[in-house]
Amino acid sequence: RCVSGVMFSAALRLAASGVRSAARTRPRCTAPLASRCYSHAKAETDEEFDARWVTYFSKPDIDAWELRKGMNTLIGYDLVPEPKILDSALRACRRLNDLASAIRILEAVKDKSGPHKEIYPYVIQELRPTLQELGISTPEELGIDKI
Repeated sequence: RCVSGVMFSAALRLAASGVRSAARTRPRCTAPLASRCYSHAKAETDEEFDARWVTYFSKPDIDAWELRKGMNTLIGYDLVPEPKILDSALRACRRLNDLASAIRILEAVKDKSGPHKEIYPYVIQELRPTLQELGISTPEELGIDKI
C-alpha cells in the first residue's frame, strides 16, 4: 500500500506538471500573417490633382451642395489649394450667385495658410484679376477679418 500510494502521488505530480507546462506553452498560430495591401494605382501628380479640381469646379451644372462638398474636401487636405483651383471655385460661386461662399473660400485659404504669412498675400495677388472681374471683395476689404 505504501508503494502504490507513492506511485500514485508521483503520477499525480507528473500529471500536474504536464498540465502546468501545457498551460504555459502558447499555441502556434497557423493562420497566415496579415500583409499590407498597397494600391497598384498610379500616384496622382500635382498637375493632375489641380486639373481634377479645376474640372470639378468648372462643371456648368454644379450646385451649391457640390460646391460646398468640394471645398470641404479640398480644405480637408494637408495643403493650400493652388490659385487656379481657387479661381475655378470662385467662378463657380459667381455662377451660383453665392457671394458668401466666395468669401468663405478666401477665409479658408487664409486659415489654411497658418503661420506662413507669405502664402495668403501670394494667393490674393494671383487671384486679384479674377476677384476684380467677378466683383468679389476680400475679407480684409470688407473689414470682416477683424471680427
